[in-house]
Amino acid sequence: MFQFADVILPLPLSKYYTYRIPEELQSDMHPGCRVIVPFGRKKYYTAIVVHIHPYAPADYETKDILTLLDESPILRRPQLKFWEWIAEYYLCSVGDVYKAALPSGLKLESETLISPNPDYEEDEDNRLKDREAALLDTLSRHEKISVQDLEKESGLRNILPIVRTLLDKEAVFVSEQVKTKYRPKTEVYIKMSFGKERRDELRGIFEQLSSVKKQLKLLMAYIDMSGFMQRGELREVSKKELLKRADVTSVVLNGLLAKGILVSYTKEISRIVSMDSAEEAHHLNEFQKKALEDIISTFHNKDVTLLHGVTSSGKTEVYIHLIQEVLKQNRQVLYLVPEIALTTQLTGRLQKVFGKSLAIYHSKFSDNERVEVWNSLLLDKGIKIILGVRSSIFLPFKDLGLVIVDEEHENTYKQQDPAPRYHARNAAIILASMHGAKVLLGTATPSIESYYNALQGKFGLVEMNSRYEGMELPEIRIANTQELRRQRQMPGNFSPLLLKLSSEALKRGEQVILFQNRRGFAPMVECKLCAWVPKCKHCDVSLTYHKRYNQLVCHYCGYTYEIPRQCPACGHTSIEIRGFGTERIEEDAEQCFPEYKIARMDLDTTRTRKAYEQIIEDFQQRKSQILIGTQMVTKGLDFDNVSVVGILSADTMMNFPDFRAHERAFQLMAQVAGRAGRKNHKGTVVLQTAHPEYPLIHQIIHHDYQGMYRTQIAEREQFSYPPFFRLIYIYLKHRDEQLLNSLSRTYAACLKQVFGKRILGPDNPPVARIQTLYIRKIILKIENRASMPKVKDLLHQVQDEMLKDDRFKSVILYYDVDPM
Repeated sequence: MFQFADVILPLPLSKYYTYRIPEELQSDMHPGCRVIVPFGRKKYYTAIVVHIHPYAPADYETKDILTLLDESPILRRPQLKFWEWIAEYYLCSVGDVYKAALPSGLKLESETLISPNPDYEEDEDNRLKDREAALLDTLSRHEKISVQDLEKESGLRNILPIVRTLLDKEAVFVSEQVKTKYRPKTEVYIKMSFGKERRDELRGIFEQLSSVKKQLKLLMAYIDMSGFMQRGELREVSKKELLKRADVTSVVLNGLLAKGILVSYTKEISRIVSMDSAEEAHHLNEFQKKALEDIISTFHNKDVTLLHGVTSSGKTEVYIHLIQEVLKQNRQVLYLVPEIALTTQLTGRLQKVFGKSLAIYHSKFSDNERVEVWNSLLLDKGIKIILGVRSSIFLPFKDLGLVIVDEEHENTYKQQDPAPRYHARNAAIILASMHGAKVLLGTATPSIESYYNALQGKFGLVEMNSRYEGMELPEIRIANTQELRRQRQMPGNFSPLLLKLSSEALKRGEQVILFQNRRGFAPMVECKLCAWVPKCKHCDVSLTYHKRYNQLVCHYCGYTYEIPRQCPACGHTSIEIRGFGTERIEEDAEQCFPEYKIARMDLDTTRTRKAYEQIIEDFQQRKSQILIGTQMVTKGLDFDNVSVVGILSADTMMNFPDFRAHERAFQLMAQVAGRAGRKNHKGTVVLQTAHPEYPLIHQIIHHDYQGMYRTQIAEREQFSYPPFFRLIYIYLKHRDEQLLNSLSRTYAACLKQVFGKRILGPDNPPVARIQTLYIRKIILKIENRASMPKVKDLLHQVQDEMLKDDRFKSVILYYDVDPM
């Protein structure tokens, strides 16, 4: 009897695809296993089996599964169920989720191979062209060769059109070879060629080596390192460590191997960096103890609890004690942080307490490292705690007991592009419910939605209002940049107050953080005469000047441009740099404080994991005295020697065209202000703004989160925004702007027939063209009481109706549910 399998392909398909299971694979096939399947013309993919059943699809002919890759599933229950929830809730395909969830090393890739047809004979009357002849000549020397290697060896480029011609003439064959990406890490180890029971033979070996001093030295080093002459089991000795200990080269070792005294063997080793736990968790103060007790108490009747603790209140130590309680139950913990920089600083602290039970997971790890973390969890190799960024929610947990979402308010928990556009905080709550786990949301500045849910009783609420060890909240002082510039007292980007306080702090041996939420040297280059501003050819956005590379860069598509010598609009040579980013702040700081070392932390300086770690480590060890950064420096980093923080441009954050602008501005400024202050020493924050009279500025000065919340929640209710309404942004993209305008208006009209006044738009987003694609946005506002599954069904119905127009099939359409 035939068996069939529904599989997930790493493609944006609206449904599962069904394949026939060959008889020889039927007994070994299980849901959650990877298989190789053909799809389309000569394409092969790694698919994941979802269901096994006896029913053939009615509307297409099934192909056979080619290969089964796994003896046992690589996914645990309830991962497939979790993927399906994400796809359904965030209006994307399960294939999109699969691509985001599985490490690249677990997905195989196919390579096009070309082989010559030995039976092909060239017609004398139809001489081949030179390029075809050159390819055939190169192919004649190979049984099979890849497209890339054939191009290199033949010296020809863009050979695929020629290959197609040769295929038509039946001169060549094309096939696909599937390659695995993951490679286990191996290391060479050394051992004696005989066991301890023959130790007496060593005397003769020593005499044999008496004239070969270096080989004797190496052998003695091995005996000492392995414990060969001692009781108990032998210790394994790696080749690398042995050569280092004996201080000899591989040539010396090769001599002993050739004589058969030592033998080598290869062993698979882990890439996961781990250490033994070395210390107990710190004792909690009375406020931390009270918070821990309250959290445990609220977990009795709430699955989710919000921990609202002011900056530097010691939330991390509370997390550590809570993790210990969960580990006593032999359950697992997921500790989410919004930035890779935070994993760097937390790793050392957590490893000291939890040792080898802890693993780190984020995008700066190599594919092989991520696969090893995945497999270690899957095979129960002792990992109990994962510290990671948003993608960690996809790991194969066996029995989650607790999810901690640190800095839960951060918008970096939301995946923007590509799909799935999920929010890790919200998805983690669903994941925890599938495991019967509890969720702790921690922050000094809760998101409006989370605080509202806590006040409404949906979440538990625990508050910590005192900073650790009696530290006071920093004093926030205002520098009125508008007035200072009018009086010509601020020629640069630093106010006199900031310069004075920073200088005094540095002279005392303290450190300074300068926050500017824009990278690059300057956000704008402009012609002084006609006000021409250079824009990206591919995106509807002005270019940012990066002085280090002396180039203009588009921060949306990454395209770079040379700075024009003269204005292309009016021909004038007065091209002026306006505004300032972190790169310019760094240059200004070097001029103001030449005797101090300055570090910059932004996207340009933290391309690698080691770059993050080095910047943070140097500042922590006081090798650098001034740290300049974007919002990376605001996210919970803990430096105990910072006494002055400068917020250089509060106005750009407040004036961003988004309903969350004031909430985010408060969070960013409150968080970066929280980096100031030491034990028994009150920190100072200098907030530079041209509008000191704004209510939000007063709320920041007085650390008045509740005041900000009351203001924002009233506006949200008045204008139908979250948490009172749910939002879905609908984006349409196309290269033809006129066609896009027409289709987006038609689509919005169809949606209004279904949803009425809940539909707004279509409108241009702030950046209306990216990578040559024009963009239009439609907003759908839905009441909280509405059925979201019903809403999504209606959206799909309208989309299907629009697809009857062939022009609409060329439009890229996607949804952003609960946008940030």
